[in-house]
Amino acid sequence: MPTFTAPDGTRLAYHLRGEGGGAPLVVLPGGPMRASAYLGDLGGLGRHRRLALLDLRGTGDSAVPADPASCRCDRLVDDVEALRRELGLERMDLLAHSAGGNLALRYASRHPERLARLVLVTVIPRALGMPVTAEDRLAAARLREDEPWFERAFPVFRAWCAGERDFDDAVLPFFYGRWDATAAAHAAREETETNEEAADVYGSEGAYDPPATRAALAGLTAPVLVLAGEVDGGPRPDLARRTAAVLPHARCAVQPGAGHYPWLDDPEWFTGRVVEFLAATSRAHR
Repeated sequence: MPTFTAPDGTRLAYHLRGEGGGAPLVVLPGGPMRASAYLGDLGGLGRHRRLALLDLRGTGDSAVPADPASCRCDRLVDDVEALRRELGLERMDLLAHSAGGNLALRYASRHPERLARLVLVTVIPRALGMPVTAEDRLAAARLREDEPWFERAFPVFRAWCAGERDFDDAVLPFFYGRWDATAAAHAAREETETNEEAADVYGSEGAYDPPATRAALAGLTAPVLVLAGEVDGGPRPDLARRTAAVLPHARCAVQPGAGHYPWLDDPEWFTGRVVEFLAATSRAHR
């Protein structure tokens, strides 16, 4: 397990997975502040590209920082830039999942010249001032009404969306396109893999500056793929399309039947679309 030192002296770890060729594809996990282990090899993406998965500070094998406030999203940009330098990449391909996508957007706004290609997987673009709504989540949830668990889970989910109760494991099936033993085991790991204190800091006041980020990204030349799951409530496909519309060279893809973790729902579709995007945009920029 390779490690490197962040600008403030915090020791950070990343994991190299897969045997794919070419420069590493840098991967930022979501959660927020969940260790990168939950990503696995992204449904076999590692067969096509070597993956460099960062454990954000205070998660996984990375050290807990001396300053807890350094876990705020905007401050983590320096850690991503330090990883790029550690890998010796002049420009990097970057993939980010969920909350990690906001870190990727903040990185792109600050270091656009260091980004070759960007893949945003099921990202709620809070960094762009575009949050998900309770109505979005409920509309997506109602797509699952034929599922055997729906009748029990939906009232709990509706109460959670309304802020009337805390998160409950009963709602977990709504985050997966296929609720089976694999999905249940994946969901069960989240609590032990997440630094809850750091997660509270990640999106705290000052983490995002949507007007400045949007202005900076208006000149982004890197191609972007915004990938959404058809039955995911955060983001719904429409929000993903609106995200792509903000970015100058972005396209949107909606994975059929997928939830918030699309590489689990249909690994072949997921890896095929990501590999196709990376290859096509690589040829276009030669």
